[in-house]
Amino acid sequence: MALIKSISGFRGTIGGAVNENLTPLDIVQSTAAFAQFMNDIAGEPATLVVGRDGRKSGLHVYTLVAETLRSMGCHVLNLGLSTTPTVEMAILHHRAQGGIVLTASHNPKGWNALKLLDDKGEFLDKKSGQAIIELSNSSDLNFSPIEKWGTIQAYTHSLEDHIKAIVDDDLIQVDLIREKKYHLIIDAINSTGAIALPALLDALGCTYEIINGEVNGEFAHNPEPLEAHLDSLIKQVKKKEADLGIAVDPDVDRLALVDEKGRYIGEEYTLVVATDFILSSKGQGHFVSNLSSSKALQDFIISKGGTYESSAVGEVNVVKKMKESGAILGGEGNGGVIYPALHYGRDALVGVAFTLQHMANQKKKLSAITEKYPRYQMIKDKITLPQDRNIEKLLERLQQSFPGHDCITIDGLKILFNQGWVHLRASNTEPILRLYAEHHTQEKARSLANRVRREFEQIIEYH
Repeated sequence: MALIKSISGFRGTIGGAVNENLTPLDIVQSTAAFAQFMNDIAGEPATLVVGRDGRKSGLHVYTLVAETLRSMGCHVLNLGLSTTPTVEMAILHHRAQGGIVLTASHNPKGWNALKLLDDKGEFLDKKSGQAIIELSNSSDLNFSPIEKWGTIQAYTHSLEDHIKAIVDDDLIQVDLIREKKYHLIIDAINSTGAIALPALLDALGCTYEIINGEVNGEFAHNPEPLEAHLDSLIKQVKKKEADLGIAVDPDVDRLALVDEKGRYIGEEYTLVVATDFILSSKGQGHFVSNLSSSKALQDFIISKGGTYESSAVGEVNVVKKMKESGAILGGEGNGGVIYPALHYGRDALVGVAFTLQHMANQKKKLSAITEKYPRYQMIKDKITLPQDRNIEKLLERLQQSFPGHDCITIDGLKILFNQGWVHLRASNTEPILRLYAEHHTQEKARSLANRVRREFEQIIEYH
């Protein structure tokens, strides 16, 4: 059971004790704090967009959130079952002051969360997020009298508007994709991908079959789109001889690919495929990903004459770096593609459209396209955090244990080895330390991960 308050929102398990889980009281306090903050910025009752993924707790949380916003004088645009990128696009479309996505992303079904967005459809900066956390922990919340309550209005065509923006983009040639008559297998993980992905593929003239397509929040497997969780998708792609397999997380901002041979291309290479498409279409450009993304992206971009830089982990950090550097594409190695020509948010629908267009342009299957990419293997692991320990101090001691190695400390600790790296950082969504390791082979990546883990655990034990 857990409750995590961070600059990106409020996340926790449903039920249990107040201030320890995402209970109704915690939801109301968090929502009221966000509403008051947004009203103060707007100087009037804010208009806020709200959408939710397919979790069983979704309608319950939405009811609490919507009525709390209304009682704070806010006007609610209700998207109902939706995706995170669709909410982000709706904020821009309606010029709303912000929004809330009710989703715990890749967390198990017992979790839910309030993802908080600003008037640009982006995650809040650190200063704003911290101010809202402080408000939620205080008694300084002022609800509106009944005559000044806000309104709730349904926005029923938000997905259509989102998809139209994608297919109308200059880089997308719908007729060329239609000519290919692609057939896809979709793993929608019992959430809103089962609504959004078919709508996109219909617009692009593709046929498809859906597994785990009932939107009931009873996730058929761990909802994070990793190879270990996608056995059914891989088998169906092979069985049906499909052109492509796609898997998303419950709020459809992360995308993993399976090629026509049933080979898991993976979420780490989703951004490489999208980058390849952009480079082949535009010839050059600047790109950004986070520190935990595969080095395959950087190697590929440089080999094609593009430029690259990394940011701290977290969508807000990637977006900030993209804006500062004028990047034409960015994202995260978790399958998140950010295409600023549409909006500054991870968008699995954009990733699907780019992949299909790239296949059509190149007149190649995905396996042929990806075989030219630099090959790396990544280990994604976690370490349970000791309570009441200074993680920064522990990581400083860990860095001292690797003299002679270049290290990056803008987000946790990334230790650079010959042809490999290990990155440790505190999670913003779980009470754990994330450990990523990469090398050209799985064995070497695991060896690096184990080496750093052993050293860190010894530091924990003796300090």
